[in-house]
Amino acid sequence: MTRIFKLGALGAAALIACAPALAAEQAANAPAKQAAVNPQAGKALNTLADEYYDALARFDPVSASESGDNRFIDQIGMSIAPAERAKQFARYKAFQKRLHAIKREQLNSRDQTSYDILDYELTTALRFEPFPEHLLPINQMDSLPVTLANYASGQGAQPLSSVKDYRAYASRLAQLGPWIDQAIANMREGIKRGIVHPKSVMRSALPQFKQLVAGSTEESIYYTPVKNFPAGFSDADKRSLTKLYGDTIAGKLNPALARLSTFLEKEYIPAARASTGWNALPNGAEWYKVRVASQTTTNLTPEQIHEIGLKEVARIQGEYGRIGPKMGYDGPAAGLPAWVSQQAKYKPFKNEQEVIDVYRKLDAQLRTKLPSMFNLMPKSPLDLRLEPELSRATASDHYTPPAVDGSRPGVFWSVVNDPRQYGSTGMVTLYLHEGQPGHHFHIALVQELGLPNFRKFGGNNAFTEGWALYAETLGKDMGLFDKPEDYFGHLNDEMLRAARLVVDTGMHTKGWTREQGIKYFQETLGYSEADSRAQIERYMVWPGQALGYKIGSLKIMELRRRAENALGDKFDIRKFHDIVLGEGTLPLSLLEAKVDRWIAASK
Repeated sequence: MTRIFKLGALGAAALIACAPALAAEQAANAPAKQAAVNPQAGKALNTLADEYYDALARFDPVSASESGDNRFIDQIGMSIAPAERAKQFARYKAFQKRLHAIKREQLNSRDQTSYDILDYELTTALRFEPFPEHLLPINQMDSLPVTLANYASGQGAQPLSSVKDYRAYASRLAQLGPWIDQAIANMREGIKRGIVHPKSVMRSALPQFKQLVAGSTEESIYYTPVKNFPAGFSDADKRSLTKLYGDTIAGKLNPALARLSTFLEKEYIPAARASTGWNALPNGAEWYKVRVASQTTTNLTPEQIHEIGLKEVARIQGEYGRIGPKMGYDGPAAGLPAWVSQQAKYKPFKNEQEVIDVYRKLDAQLRTKLPSMFNLMPKSPLDLRLEPELSRATASDHYTPPAVDGSRPGVFWSVVNDPRQYGSTGMVTLYLHEGQPGHHFHIALVQELGLPNFRKFGGNNAFTEGWALYAETLGKDMGLFDKPEDYFGHLNDEMLRAARLVVDTGMHTKGWTREQGIKYFQETLGYSEADSRAQIERYMVWPGQALGYKIGSLKIMELRRRAENALGDKFDIRKFHDIVLGEGTLPLSLLEAKVDRWIAASK
């Protein structure tokens, strides 16, 4: 999983000059009949694209820095302020008008792709205008106070290695107080309008926000950088920064955090709703459809996605029936996950370091196998780290992109709450997804492809998560699932993505309750009640987000089968991956058209 950019875009990307890949790209993108290219049209498009991306990055600087763009590292923006939100939608409309004034047929093939992606993104963004997402600024999965708290370690997207870095982070902390007050005002408006989160998820979120309120300045998590000054800082800089952080936290931030914690406990949670799904909100059914379209980049209805999920669950349970006996299990197929979760041999760890050591060994093994599958591979390094303690209880394993300036690598964050309960069966498939060749090969690579900034740092959920889930299946091609328990781990993660299609649409369209979703996860995946609850509550506040994984991967797998069938002995898996990855993140319809052009050219 990667951090979600507001309005549905995902962090992304950077070029590896590879002649075969670029030649394939040109073949894939060459239209049947090209009109005369007008350089002025291309210039107008690229100017517009840069202005569009800068508007996105200034609107949500934290998401921009999460995606590797450090230009606004001292700002947090006020995207939740109604006036700022209205200005942003006005900008989108103006950008769209300018875009449609450009004659697409006068662009070269690369710029035509940019035109199509930009048209798609603007159309998608404008579909959200009627829906007041800014009235739901905080939940247990995604909140600016927790994000900035996690930055205090210096290991995340906020660099903390120079005096300038320290002042940039302090600037963000100073802005967080006004942001919190705006969030409280928004949530009070949401209470009046019946646009509130469910009680259950906000009860889960409350301990996070209480923990952020410090008994003293020195105890604040945001004060951590002061306790970890780099050795090269002068005494004068240390004194100046100590005072800056102390004044900011004591005078501005900690009082605001206390106001937020009290508001959530005393006002918001009592007014939160007992219902589960987004369709319980005003105009919620239509709101959910817009989120589904944005997160899947398709026209599939929630009902169609629900049926796809049920079919995939049944298919994977059939695979359980075949792999179970090889693991020593002879019960019904649906019971295999629960049985595996009870086997001590699949929980072999005593401490966090043992978990990380297994991932490092797997990483070394993968580096010997990936060249047979890929021509295009990112230059940026990939690091493995443990999730910070503050967010471990509610976080999922995830990936953060490298900074474009090389100041930080791509990072696979492993969430280990209790090493003794950390299951080993899913580690191979998890690393394929979150590490390489999953998110790292896509997101780090996009930064190296010489694309316009809106494509370098933007994206969509269906391609980003769809690619990562497809990457999991490559474990079979590389011989990484030879042990039945590792193949089970892959199947179980695939089952998670299939079950998400069922419960997400079930809760937000079909009237499923939170408790139904939890029970379905326990029965289908063998999860504990606590793990099932954490998953279900994620989908309750991020409706539609979990759909992109399976819908995207199914499309990529469908396109691979199409290419294999059409090309026969001419099919080369490395060239197929060049086509899928070589031009960055695409809506699924554009990806399909691109693969079809490559197949036709390859014949």
